[in-house]
Amino acid sequence: MSELPLAGITVIDLGQVYQGPYATFLMAKAGADIIKVEPLGGEPARVRAEVSAGATLPFEMLNANKRSITLNLKTDHGRQLLLDLVRDADVLVENFAPGVMDRLGVGWEKLRQINPRLVYGSGSGYGLSGPDRDNLAMDVTIQAVSGVMSVTGLPDGEPLRAGPAIADFLGGIHLYAGIMTALVQRGRTGKGRLVEVAMQEAVFPTLASSLGLAHEMQAEPPRTGNRHSGLAVAPYNVYPTSDGFVAIIALREGHWDALLTLIGREDLRDDQRFTSNASRVANVEEMDEVVASWTRQFSSAEVFERAKLGRVPCAPVRTVLEVLNDPHMHERGMLEWVDNPRLGRVVLPNSPLRFHGADLVPPTPSPELGEHTAMILAEKLGLSDQDIAELKREKAI
Repeated sequence: MSELPLAGITVIDLGQVYQGPYATFLMAKAGADIIKVEPLGGEPARVRAEVSAGATLPFEMLNANKRSITLNLKTDHGRQLLLDLVRDADVLVENFAPGVMDRLGVGWEKLRQINPRLVYGSGSGYGLSGPDRDNLAMDVTIQAVSGVMSVTGLPDGEPLRAGPAIADFLGGIHLYAGIMTALVQRGRTGKGRLVEVAMQEAVFPTLASSLGLAHEMQAEPPRTGNRHSGLAVAPYNVYPTSDGFVAIIALREGHWDALLTLIGREDLRDDQRFTSNASRVANVEEMDEVVASWTRQFSSAEVFERAKLGRVPCAPVRTVLEVLNDPHMHERGMLEWVDNPRLGRVVLPNSPLRFHGADLVPPTPSPELGEHTAMILAEKLGLSDQDIAELKREKAI
């Protein structure tokens, strides 16, 4: 088997919570050596995990296959240790508020002088420039300000947050992509660069259908529930079954024709209300009832199997616990049962990125706080046990 694409790449990971740690998790699973740098008390997600059992699994997910070192960047020796680690590193990742790294004396301008080959990845809510740069940013506030909440929910209901942390993770994915792009350029030029990703900007393209509707209407697009956010496709909805719900979409006329055959309503093929996508959108209430009157007769599994045979796009609405036991994702290695020292037997994800010809990286538990401090300082900087003991006494590590 070939080696993983990031084998030999060293990443200094100052990421916290979700955005930065997800970017470096993807790098770890691609073979990079991730040195997770935390303050002496631990990064916020670790602290939260210590007081909330529900916060432990996300931390384990995002920090598997990393090594942990503690540095007190508010001390001279702590900052110097970071600078020394950066000299031979390939990538540094941080998602502090803009300006924090500069105030600590370890920002991009300082680090580029020490290591001109360094790719510095910065994630933030609103970016490193602009009038909103210093606004506080969390996933829910980004969903609010980006317009996502305004188009999420039922037409007559209040704006809703999307259940998953989409802003954090889209920010992390884009941060990974930006860093990888910069590494490609560095391979040609030998020079690193600053790469930044704003969560607000990473989320914006997800509004594509709503933006199209806003342009067409020259007005605010409405919330559409489970219907298409651009009100441009029908059927496109979640329909009730005898034991739950299924999602069904007919993107092409062939899908609609196949669905009519499936539900035994060939008589509607010439019904002017449903002969085109445009007419179905115009008569969406009647059309949805036609579909729902069929789905109600069967279980979600039965509807899914029949739709699959009929080549109609369909999927059952599954619970989180059902997804954790998905045979497909387990067979592909995306989900794995792991014996975790803090959680016991648990399902954890692999990376969605597959590098054919290389084995998947087996999961290792997230490190204890500072677990590898002495190892890394000795390995990377050649410090002795006595040096390390002195740094501990100074509370630099």
